[in-house]
Amino acid sequence: MLVLGIETSCDETGVALYDGGEGRLLAHAVHSQVAMHEAYGGVVPELASRDHIQRLVPLTRRVLEQAARGVADLEGIGYTEGPGLAGALLVGASFAHALGEALAIPVLGIHHLEGHLLSPLLSARRPGFPFIALLVSGGHTQLMRVDGVGQYRLLGETQDDAAGEAFDKTAKLLGLGYPGGPALSALAERGTPGRYQLPRPMLGSGDLDFSFSGLKTAALMLVKQQGNAADIARAFVDAVVEVLLAKCVRALQTDGLTRLVVAGGVGANQQLRAALDAEARKRGFDVFYPEPELCTDNGAMIAFAAAQRLGSGAAPGAHAFTVRPRWPL
Repeated sequence: MLVLGIETSCDETGVALYDGGEGRLLAHAVHSQVAMHEAYGGVVPELASRDHIQRLVPLTRRVLEQAARGVADLEGIGYTEGPGLAGALLVGASFAHALGEALAIPVLGIHHLEGHLLSPLLSARRPGFPFIALLVSGGHTQLMRVDGVGQYRLLGETQDDAAGEAFDKTAKLLGLGYPGGPALSALAERGTPGRYQLPRPMLGSGDLDFSFSGLKTAALMLVKQQGNAADIARAFVDAVVEVLLAKCVRALQTDGLTRLVVAGGVGANQQLRAALDAEARKRGFDVFYPEPELCTDNGAMIAFAAAQRLGSGAAPGAHAFTVRPRWPL
């Protein structure tokens, strides 16, 4: 089944084409709105929605051309139904259902987080089921047990700020602009390990939940004391990585599994990957990541998830689109 995937949950417009029969991604394209939102220090929902409207058709044409396919070749469409910004989601849903109605092909709404959870299955080195998944991004920090497509159990999640959100807010405190996560990580590479000590929130809580708002506040106190920016960045990154690492190891031990998947934008963080890889070698578990280009929001993960569900006989609803800005997995 040839499936078109559409992602418009926030500030990236993603379109992809996945061939379920061949089991491979044929083409994908992403347009990021970072430059547009940078002037405002964060995502402006109305501007995001308008930009998705402008990008969807050209991106779809580009993907079809890259794959040497035509619109008539499509056999199914997957779109991000939620969670996300309501207006942005509506753009993708409207486009998907209109195209599906015109072509008389099935259209299926996909959970954004399910796309991230399954994205490592698009890589050359892919995990088998079951596995523990760390979903870590600007909006989410969760640990899940994944036993198969559609079989997910929440093990723990953040009680306040997501890790990526804390990265961006701390970067802003250090004057690094928006989005600040990658810039903060780069600055941390120049910092001195151990120069400053920041708390490790909920490290000893005994459960698999997270909290990062207090860590951000502790970093603010160092900034007010006019501490060295690179050393503050290093202390912050080290604290986040240590907490994420410890909770991942605890989840693997608790469930008796040896496969860990890391997905979401923060999953591309090099300090986190280095720490997880080192711990995996030490403890004898396997860790899997999506390709860096598939860590952020993209249409490929939506196309793949839709292909898996449609291929297993999932029945899409009628062509009356719905979106779910708030939608637990």
